[in-house]
Amino acid sequence: MHLTVGYLATPTGDDGVALASALARTFDATVDVVLVVREELPDGHPGRAEYQQWLIEHGEQWAGKAVAALAADGVHATATVTVGESFAQKLIEFAEQHDSDLIVVGGARDGFFGRHTIGPVTGALLHTSPIPVALAPRGYAEDPDESFDAVTAAVPTRPGEDNPLPFALTLASAAQLEIRMLSLVSAENLAEAADAKEVRDAQVAAAEKNLIEAARAVPDSPDIESLVASGMTLESALKKLKWEDGDLLVVGSARFAAPRRIFLGSTAARILAGVDVPVIVVPRA
Repeated sequence: MHLTVGYLATPTGDDGVALASALARTFDATVDVVLVVREELPDGHPGRAEYQQWLIEHGEQWAGKAVAALAADGVHATATVTVGESFAQKLIEFAEQHDSDLIVVGGARDGFFGRHTIGPVTGALLHTSPIPVALAPRGYAEDPDESFDAVTAAVPTRPGEDNPLPFALTLASAAQLEIRMLSLVSAENLAEAADAKEVRDAQVAAAEKNLIEAARAVPDSPDIESLVASGMTLESALKKLKWEDGDLLVVGSARFAAPRRIFLGSTAARILAGVDVPVIVVPRA
């Protein structure tokens, strides 16, 4: 496996490197640390080119420290500093050119500790990337996983939505990890129903059936633990879940995403905001 981690010399960058380390140790992966320096367009100012070179040189030093940190964990890594206007686009281009299996990044720093917050770079990746994106929650570098033990696939409840289970199975089988399927059911929009409890019970039953059908749809699938979490809201359903150290969550893209592209839907975005474990977002189909 090959990972491309987008790096900045910030706590966000450290979170991404810590996640790349845990993934690399789990899946015996190599890592490319990529730091993107914003392109300084010439405007006739004599110091503009010198400043650009100063940024590149310092970027190389910062990326080198990240590589040294990965090496200390026993992970083989290299560093690349590139110049471009869009951090996200340069990451995608690099990952495609190097046949990366995952793009790894840390979250924004303006959210709750231990939760996922989507910043500008992450947001761009989660709406354009053709490669799965692994996201570290805020502060992950302060208490990272050494490796991963289990993969959970958030299986959709509505027909036509993208199912990340095949990807999750491939990921789990690569390192002999435990795997489970998760379906979330909420009572939102049921306030005007004649019998809200009956409707909710039907939703839970449909979700359980969906999990069984999803497992059967995958050839040679192993024994998969299945779980339905329900609540008045999606957030309350998420609070009923117990996450352990070494857990990794996989979610799919919205049903209107372009083929082989990520497009983070509203449900997946709410899941990201409500969990404190690393999450991988998978392109559609």
